[in-house]
Amino acid sequence: MNKIAIVGAGSMAEAFISGILENGLIERKNIWVTNNANQARLAYLEEQYGIQSSYDLNALFDRADVVMLAMKPKDAASAIEYIRGHLSPDMLIVSVLAGVSMDAIETLAVKPLSIARAMPNTSAAVGKSATAIAVNSRVTDAQLETAKQLFATVGLASFVEEDQLDAVTGLSGSGPAYIYYLIEAMEKSAVEIGLDKQMGKELIVQTLIGAAEMVKNSAKSPEQLRREVTSPGGTTEAGVRVLEEHGVQEAFISCIKAAAAQSKKMGEALCSQLQVGKTS
Repeated sequence: MNKIAIVGAGSMAEAFISGILENGLIERKNIWVTNNANQARLAYLEEQYGIQSSYDLNALFDRADVVMLAMKPKDAASAIEYIRGHLSPDMLIVSVLAGVSMDAIETLAVKPLSIARAMPNTSAAVGKSATAIAVNSRVTDAQLETAKQLFATVGLASFVEEDQLDAVTGLSGSGPAYIYYLIEAMEKSAVEIGLDKQMGKELIVQTLIGAAEMVKNSAKSPEQLRREVTSPGGTTEAGVRVLEEHGVQEAFISCIKAAAAQSKKMGEALCSQLQVGKTS
């Protein structure tokens, strides 16, 4: 990657800027960013990261071999139509637009493009995203490697088929919110059982980190790990029994299915508006 032009300057764009620089993927002078009209935001990114920003499309896209689409999905149509004269088939178009299919992007651009469509999550801000990437048939081996390197700067990256991205959205795209919801409940319980709020938070966070590391590094299944710490008649068994009585596991399954279904619904609605057919 020689130069990246990022269209959109929100938190996801900033996460990638930070990740690219921390990993030394390209020099600061070769990271360019623009947005619709928020000059203060561009000025902040310039000052914070030493990158370039511009509303001059000729300067923005000149010699750019990677273009990231990071605007809000609702702004995708107008933004892509605005910049399409500067997009070329030899560029790698990287999209982090939820619900916007690769066919939709090509239709809006009115030309064939090499596209990598990805679903990162908000943990990209701390370099811990779980990202799924789909590419179209025009992506070359070199561009595929570029996509791998780019998304590795913000966490774990895996390749999937595009029709799996709605499922990914429901699972890991929205996943951080489910964990935050769980932490909220654990923090409330910590206070109710008499622990200091800050101490409770520290214990909860470390417990989650430790459990995640156990699952990551152990050959045992989560169910097996759970059973090993659930002694008959013990404290863990008492707690898990309550979770089972309230159907917590089933609720989480329903939650993820609902989010995946909503992702598919939103994508189909958007593509219907664009008259390009259904997305994944």
